[in-house]
Amino acid sequence: MEPLGVYGASKAAGEWAALALPGARVLRTSWLHGPVARNFCRTMLRLHGARSAAGEPLPVVADQVSCPTATHTLARACWRAIGVGADPDGPRILHWSDDGVASWYDFALAIGELGSAAGLIVAAAEVYPIPTSRYPTAARRPSFSLLDCATSRQALGLRGVHWRNALAAVLSEIAGGSG
Repeated sequence: MEPLGVYGASKAAGEWAALALPGARVLRTSWLHGPVARNFCRTMLRLHGARSAAGEPLPVVADQVSCPTATHTLARACWRAIGVGADPDGPRILHWSDDGVASWYDFALAIGELGSAAGLIVAAAEVYPIPTSRYPTAARRPSFSLLDCATSRQALGLRGVHWRNALAAVLSEIAGGSG
């Protein structure tokens, strides 16, 4: 593990501290989104609505790739991991994300498309891809951070859900008023 900055180093230190505890497990995930709180999905819904209404395009980073993970699929994996944690021979580090691969650009396009279909926005904005260099942030982010979840899926006895299907469920929950 080679952290790119302070944020990554603090995550690594937290993992090592947790793994020093007897029977502890670490569950890593990526690009978490859900029906409540601040996250990329809810931000993109707001931006799609505003940009579409104003007739303005929406620039989104296209050269960072991983897999969006819905809070409800991660919660299911966490509950299962608690049971696996009782197995002293079980893996100490687990990876969980939804299935598939996406860039932030792909994710933003899908949020607009599925958000519009769910009635959460009138219309999706025109999304166009930009490089990370055009969207500077304080934290350095890897260009490819896809997790290999095969061992974890086997250990947990769970199958993955494609990220677009999980996203559709999140948007449905938002549209239903619980988000």
